[in-house]
Amino acid sequence: MNLLPTTVVAAIDQLPEGQLVERELSLAGELESVLLLRRGGQVQAWLNLCPHAGRRLDYAPGQFLLSAGGELVCPVHGATFELQAGVCTAGPCRGQSLKALPVQLADGQVLLGGSC
Repeated sequence: MNLLPTTVVAAIDQLPEGQLVERELSLAGELESVLLLRRGGQVQAWLNLCPHAGRRLDYAPGQFLLSAGGELVCPVHGATFELQAGVCTAGPCRGQSLKALPVQLADGQVLLGGSC
């Protein structure tokens, strides 16, 4: 189990409802691209990497392709990810998942860190 230092990512009201947001954050001493998705009072976070080839999932910084059904589509190989658990539902990495990151909410702030 890896432990990440807790990092304040944003105020929850800075994250648009139902839209993917990309942030560059230092995680365990490495600069990483992180995807954030707010739904109501909940926020999910994943590394911005396709498990198929390790490429970023944004086609331009902070810009994402979404299917008509709201799934995230890798712009390189077309892998499609549902955004409940981050599981690939179609494409070359079907059945694999995005790397989820631990998220906490405290006093209106989104905190990333803890065990993963």
